[in-house]
Amino acid sequence: MRQRSEIITIFAFMVCYGSFFLVVFQDLHSLITVPLLAILIAFQSSLQHEAMHGHPFRNQFLNDVLSWPSLNLAIPYLRFKDTHLAHHINANLTDPYDDPESNYVSHTTWSILCRYRRAILRLNGTLLGRLILGPTIGQVFFLLADGRAIISGDRRVLLGWVLHIPILVGVVVLVAASPTSFWQYIFAAYLGLSLLKIRTFVEHQAHEKIGPRTVVIEDRGPLALLFLNNNFHALHHMHPQVAWYALPDLYRQRKSRIHKHNHGYVFPNYWVVFRKYFLKAKEPIVHPLWKQNPK
Repeated sequence: MRQRSEIITIFAFMVCYGSFFLVVFQDLHSLITVPLLAILIAFQSSLQHEAMHGHPFRNQFLNDVLSWPSLNLAIPYLRFKDTHLAHHINANLTDPYDDPESNYVSHTTWSILCRYRRAILRLNGTLLGRLILGPTIGQVFFLLADGRAIISGDRRVLLGWVLHIPILVGVVVLVAASPTSFWQYIFAAYLGLSLLKIRTFVEHQAHEKIGPRTVVIEDRGPLALLFLNNNFHALHHMHPQVAWYALPDLYRQRKSRIHKHNHGYVFPNYWVVFRKYFLKAKEPIVHPLWKQNPK
């Protein structure tokens, strides 16, 4: 049953990569090329997420090879995989030190930031700010952390970036040989990362208990497809091995149990998220439950 069902994931990869090459090599207007590439780049990130959780193949090496070309250019697949799997240590969710995907900062970090940087992070606390500044802020923090790790001798982090070099070279060669300009591709990559910020904006919240730290967005529209049903995020953290196509049915079967587990941290759709938080911060930037000093 698993092998038959996984055909849909293999098909999704084929559609994503095939459409990517088709769009890149079409001489289209920027207003068409850039949005289409951005959607495909965001979609491939969702597929990478699926691959690192064991789909579509039982052999993880095959999943990694299939997902290795990070079309967003900014995040090497191996680094995405390692940091995301570390994020799945649920006891550390939202921890500004131990959760690699946390958007909170500690009191200690906040205390040393200048007024200008605090203002940027405050703006990033709104959905509008996250869409505009989020990819840049996330990349800066990501590069600084990986740079420190490499300097300290972390060979695994270094390997992730070394393996990413052929992808960077390949994309440059590909774009150079196509009608798509390099600036169009860079803009599309940034926009693709921005689209992903819609998903991650409300994914987690600070809470004393583990369950309520993770959201459910009961959306079944285009964004749910783009994110491969990762909007059922609390369910995903409870059962990370479950494939994307099985999440909606599993959610319907266990809805009351999941709502009890995450204390009703639920939104009916992404429109509600936009309406509530487009210009308003969802929560404080400083982790509200974190002690003043790091561990």
